[in-house]
Amino acid sequence: MTGNRNHFEFEHSLAFDPAADEAALAAIPARAGVFGLYGERKDAEPYLTRCANLQRRIRRMLQPPVGATKRLNLREKVARIEYTVTGSEFEALLTLYHATTAHFGHEDARRRMRLHTPFFVRFMMENAYPRAYVTNRLSRRALDSFFGPYPSRLAADRALNEVLNIFKLRRCVEELAPDPSHPGCVYSEMKMCLAPCFKGCSDERYAEEAHAVLDFFRTRGESMLAKLAIERDAASAAMEFEQAAALHTQMVKVKAAAQCSDEIVRPLSQLDAVVLQPAADSGDTVKEVAIFTINHGCIEPSRPALFSTLGMRHANENSGSTSLFAQPHMLAAVPLDAAGEPALDTPIETTEERLKRTLLQLMPPSTGEKPSEIQMAGLSDHLSLLRRWYYRPAKQRVGEIFFRNGDFPVRRMLRGISRVVVGATANEETAAN
Repeated sequence: MTGNRNHFEFEHSLAFDPAADEAALAAIPARAGVFGLYGERKDAEPYLTRCANLQRRIRRMLQPPVGATKRLNLREKVARIEYTVTGSEFEALLTLYHATTAHFGHEDARRRMRLHTPFFVRFMMENAYPRAYVTNRLSRRALDSFFGPYPSRLAADRALNEVLNIFKLRRCVEELAPDPSHPGCVYSEMKMCLAPCFKGCSDERYAEEAHAVLDFFRTRGESMLAKLAIERDAASAAMEFEQAAALHTQMVKVKAAAQCSDEIVRPLSQLDAVVLQPAADSGDTVKEVAIFTINHGCIEPSRPALFSTLGMRHANENSGSTSLFAQPHMLAAVPLDAAGEPALDTPIETTEERLKRTLLQLMPPSTGEKPSEIQMAGLSDHLSLLRRWYYRPAKQRVGEIFFRNGDFPVRRMLRGISRVVVGATANEETAAN
């Protein structure tokens, strides 16, 4: 076993004795989750996996084999069963990752779960003549200059090329030593590069272009679109219609380039979000939603925080936008005093206030410290898990994600919580039928 270990514990643990196997197997719920099978020797590697039905899967591996079969059976080698019930595939993958990392280290966990660092657009602003390129090798010193993650290298290359077709930033990879005798390249011949290699522009002009490209990536084109819209309206007001038409055509091109980057694409140091997932059903009538936070690209915590929907009326999708039930809201119960009378002077916490308080507890202020090497290894794996979930087709992706742009959109998140609960309930009813 190599690599660094993280502390991780399954929620439930029970001893297994082949002579009295039924008692142990009957105690395992028939629920989705992650489990580990451990032998008597402490240095023996556990068997770790996730499944849709814990009891059925573990029974299959630990019950006496029937007839001649090649099915894996660990009945005589297992001394302990540990498991955690999960409410979604996202939670199951994260739990399995933490369990695998704790036992085998980052490198083995990455190999076993087939995790690959996503691709980013790296903007080298520290270079004398900045350039942008696609990479999946992260750097601790320059997380602000990594924009992503993208679903694939092809998608990242396409997004970068669309942006470079709008601006005149250099595409060469060499270290430039500007010299008027430099022959240039095909991009300078096509007027698609400012050609700093042979002093085709001043250093100040190139730096201005580089900052424009950086602003484009930081705002996903919004900064340039706002500027072009002002210029187009001014040209139209001055009855310079040809200029207005040209600016409008450029806006269409900018919008097409911006659409190559999804909402998740942003500076890695600003990748803060909340992921809402169905929570593991505890058997109560009150539904809960599992909340995972994305802090600078890292998924926290290993076990989700639970947000209760007690008293929340969920949106009725069939009622229309004008219905009273189009928005989830709180049925605030009136608290009673010692005599059983309504305590009207007692403040009542609304759903929005409760969600804001939960987010404040989950997202502590950033310390500004650079991540360690161990944290960088975890960051790469977390980004891989996040990309694997986020870029699924909308019909296959369970749960919702909300990004922090200054503040979290609390009201939109409440509607998202309602959709997650209603969707989870519908799925349970379908499975039961």
